Amino acid sequence: MPLDDIQIRASLPGDLPAITAIYSHHVLQGLASFEETPPNLEEMTTRRNDVLARGFPYLVAAQGEQVLGYAYANLYRTRPAYRYTLEDSIYLQADAAGRGIGKRLLTALLQACEQQGTRQMIAIIGDSENHASIKLHAACGFAQTGTLHAVGFKFGRWVDSVVMQKALGDGSASLPTSLPARSPK
Repeated sequence: MPLDDIQIRASLPGDLPAITAIYSHHVLQGLASFEETPPNLEEMTTRRNDVLARGFPYLVAAQGEQVLGYAYANLYRTRPAYRYTLEDSIYLQADAAGRGIGKRLLTALLQACEQQGTRQMIAIIGDSENHASIKLHAACGFAQTGTLHAVGFKFGRWVDSVVMQKALGDGSASLPTSLPARSPK
């Protein structure tokens, strides 16, 4: 299936059933999320609305009407000193992995965040064995900054988190010129 017929665009309310299904699969089958019970459509709608209310991008990869994956950025931490640092999240349908869709989604997300004045992007990757996500982030310029060992317990075993980071724009090479409007609720 060629990538040129896959569109990266802002998510729409009508995408939420597919987004919820994609995330539910990862919650129930994988270690990318440390949630154990999938959130319902109403909760996923609330989460998306919170991201958008803060002015952050929430994107989907779509082929026609079918949503193949989604990515968004949100606050890394809520304290004001972190206001130039965001955390990314990216999830794909199982059959969409390995086709370059994740790289297109993450690249678009990074560009959108950089245009907003964000200076750092953090990836907290569930499971140090999640080689696909680690490789995806590395291919988009992230560097691994650490591993938090055995911080999660899911599927009857201890699970690590890998921390990766990418500077956006000038990163820390210059002071910010304006304050992003990123107040937490």
